[in-house]
Amino acid sequence: MSIVGCSSDDETTTTPSQAIPEENMYFPPNNSSTWETKSISSLNWNQTAVQPLLDYLDLKHTKSFIILVNGRIVMENYFNSHTSTSLWYWASAGKTLTSTVTGIAQQENFLNINSKVSTYIGTGWTSETLVKENLITCKHLLSMSSGLDDALGDNVDPSNLQYKADAGTRWAYHNVYVKLQDVIAQATGQTWSNYFNTKLRDKIGMNGSWVQSGDNSVYASDSRSMARFGLLALNKGNWNGTQIVNQAYFNEATSTSQNINQSYGYLWWLNGKSSYHLPQSQLQFNGSIIPSGPSDMFMALGKNDQKIYVVPSKKMVIIRMGDAADGSNMALSDFDEVLWQKINALFP
Repeated sequence: MSIVGCSSDDETTTTPSQAIPEENMYFPPNNSSTWETKSISSLNWNQTAVQPLLDYLDLKHTKSFIILVNGRIVMENYFNSHTSTSLWYWASAGKTLTSTVTGIAQQENFLNINSKVSTYIGTGWTSETLVKENLITCKHLLSMSSGLDDALGDNVDPSNLQYKADAGTRWAYHNVYVKLQDVIAQATGQTWSNYFNTKLRDKIGMNGSWVQSGDNSVYASDSRSMARFGLLALNKGNWNGTQIVNQAYFNEATSTSQNINQSYGYLWWLNGKSSYHLPQSQLQFNGSIIPSGPSDMFMALGKNDQKIYVVPSKKMVIIRMGDAADGSNMALSDFDEVLWQKINALFP
């Protein structure tokens, strides 16, 4: 933007090249509690909307809430005995960690997401015929389109992984995605945790660890670690100049991954699409998942309302950890819609 002086011929004219530069993206240093902040007033946000937002978060059993803009903390609030050092589970929001590490393993030539899963973990990992099992690729696990029967629960033993449809022809939210962690372990010759820690966690200064919960592997960390991962996602896999996972893969991961559920990428949820499907349902719903949320937003969503909202147009990351807002343990609920109405009230 050029600013032209008009009160005197002697005043200087600011050319576009002299204009005030856009604020740079900030990345907090690793192994440090230092994190730059930015005030509500400096953003010209509506200060009177802050307390209603905090009251709503507290009412809805929130434990932590963080807003980053250009990487800087604008809001960081803790509730219900939670602190900045408390650990909390990500639930299915952590699926996006598996998606990201899958991309890292592919760029290191350990795997190809278009290859069949049995290439890496052997045949017989399902109860399907060999012909049907061999239709299932790593990409099908990333996009929830394996065709395996989701009505049989989350157990991923072969006896529970039964044929429902050919891979790629049916979208169903299924815990079988966790097999990608086995794929990565076999392909890299490392444990899943070790590969994750060295290739992702430690490179962006996260803390936390994977905890086994039945057949699932659940991540737990402090809230700022979740915010760090959100910041990596906002920057399309780049962390302070280092490309942790290549941008082309990350763009794929946060775009529609199949032709059934427009609002699902590679274990990321996508807002602003024309329709969506929900877990445990084959119904198609018209419109955006969160109508009050930005249309370019992509999201990591987990049980009991664990949230990472990434909004490229606002250079913003929003984190919410806590217990279920409304008594439902689903990853998606009316809470998202009302929360975004409260967040929108902040903006001028």
